[in-house]
Amino acid sequence: MAATGARSGESASDTNVAERRNFSATRYAAAVRGVFPPLQQAQIVELACLEPIARGLHITHWASADLARQAALDGIVPSISARQVRRILDEVELQPHLTRYWKTPRLDDQFISRAGAVLWCYANAESLARHGIWVVCIDEMPNLQALERHPIRRAIPGLIERQEFDYTRHGTVNALMFLVVHSGRMRAMCPPVKDAAHYVQCLRRFRNEHRSIKGIYLIQDGDPSHTAGMTSDYFRSQEGWWRSRFTPVHASWLNEAEMLNRAFSGRYLRRESWTSRAALIEQIQASWPEYNRLYAHPFEWMWSDYKMRQWYADHTI
Repeated sequence: MAATGARSGESASDTNVAERRNFSATRYAAAVRGVFPPLQQAQIVELACLEPIARGLHITHWASADLARQAALDGIVPSISARQVRRILDEVELQPHLTRYWKTPRLDDQFISRAGAVLWCYANAESLARHGIWVVCIDEMPNLQALERHPIRRAIPGLIERQEFDYTRHGTVNALMFLVVHSGRMRAMCPPVKDAAHYVQCLRRFRNEHRSIKGIYLIQDGDPSHTAGMTSDYFRSQEGWWRSRFTPVHASWLNEAEMLNRAFSGRYLRRESWTSRAALIEQIQASWPEYNRLYAHPFEWMWSDYKMRQWYADHTI
């Protein structure tokens, strides 16, 4: 039998442990298949695909123990353990205990038009920048809670960081995030109110800070403050300097600023404690220049206009 070397970064002992675990899992799955014939396994999978209310239960989703109990009550098997149920579900990659939020984009001509315009901007961001025109994405992080947690016990050898579960609320903060696509650099502002008037104020401020460039393709979603008459009037008054591009309905994931929000909040907001709204605003204002210095880089965007149209065709058959 040929020997298998350790993968990069692993010791031989690590590899042996992993191989033993994989062997044990494979052997156990084979044992489950031997104990429970295919028909019983298929019936357990079918049960897991039902909503619990179909069996008169008011739980929102199945756990392995629930399925084991119900399989016995339904006469599928005399008895089965929760662990054996998990093995059966793993074989078909079924995970009834997990959920993920999603939105269905409205697949119509407007989707093609808006998505195509946004993806064109991403594909040409670098060449546009060389001609003095930037592609900028904008997105809000509204109602960030200024939570004070005390005490916070920082990590020491042998113990992870611990935070008190209880907290004191000090109000909320709105953050407006600008992402310059070709460079990955950002700008954060904290308007006191999330409405069209303050949105326009932030746009004016951003333009005043970048008077040397010729214009901006602005990627934004369909938030009411972005589509309000005051905002539209402002764009019209700028003689084409702002070139607004909207993401399709329920497809704000086409806005790269959402990736910026995750990258920024993960580093600067997620594990901190603030004694006031002002402290949270101060943290945001102090952090975005540091983000530019240490972490800013263009996000790798792989979804081209061609791939989008292929995806659209596949999902509208």
